[in-house]
Amino acid sequence: MHFQHSDSIWRDFPELAAGALHVEGIRGDVSVADTVDRFQAIARDVLAASPEGELAEIQAWRRTFARMGLKPTQYRCASEALLRRFRKEGDLPSIHPLIDLCNAVSLAFAIPIAVFDLSRISGDLEVTRAGGHEVYATFSGETEHPEPDEVIFRDAEGRAHARRWTNRQSGHSAIRPQTTSALIVSGALHETASADVAELVAALEEAIGATWHVRPASALISRSAPRFVFVAHEHAARTESL
Repeated sequence: MHFQHSDSIWRDFPELAAGALHVEGIRGDVSVADTVDRFQAIARDVLAASPEGELAEIQAWRRTFARMGLKPTQYRCASEALLRRFRKEGDLPSIHPLIDLCNAVSLAFAIPIAVFDLSRISGDLEVTRAGGHEVYATFSGETEHPEPDEVIFRDAEGRAHARRWTNRQSGHSAIRPQTTSALIVSGALHETASADVAELVAALEEAIGATWHVRPASALISRSAPRFVFVAHEHAARTESL
């Protein structure tokens, strides 16, 4: 399998920096509480100094949403939505150890992180412009069709696994108790995005390794090396230059 962004995404958003991890051996019967607390503490310090809307990471995604024709305060990237909820409620609900971990890291870095159950993805996964025919399943079980030219995560069967790029994931490939294999994707567009995404990926590698005692395969994705190739059920992956 491979994950990539389409040529049109790199053409329109050349400042994008992305990272991906493939992890096997995930279980739901582990605790990530201490790690979550550590990353949430970082987020509290960040929010104490500045509200989420003033962070460079969030402002860059707001500009990107505006360029896609979306109202940034109506459709928010996932990290802004998490930060808003965290600031108001002081915590996030526990969903699954992997989701809890990725949400905490997303809070600390103010960068969106998507997590997909690989058993629910058909073939390769690409961030690309929608044709309008793709099928998107909500968490409540309803079916939607993304707007033509909307940026989505699309698999080989034409299923959309996320809408509006980093706004909303699909319930179809959400992590569930029986998930064992996952693909984790992050992306940023602010001035220091490349360095920050690299730090985020390293933080996730360390936390996942310490929690599940597995070694994720990972890659930093760029316009010159846009494709992350990995083999499910094996710890082997590489980044391809096209």
